[in-house]
Amino acid sequence: MANAHREQLANRHARIDANLAAEMKRPVPDTAVLRRLKAEKLKLKDEITGQLH
Repeated sequence: MANAHREQLANRHARIDANLAAEMKRPVPDTAVLRRLKAEKLKLKDEITGQLH
């Protein structure tokens, strides 16, 4: 069960990473969107690594 949850978090992390990359490719990236996505990604990373320890 923990592995399934960790995998779900990793999938969400990857989707956020893809959204970040897409936003960065825009001619004028929205800094508010970038800031929000980066914060979400960091929160998920902390959650994922917290489960590993």
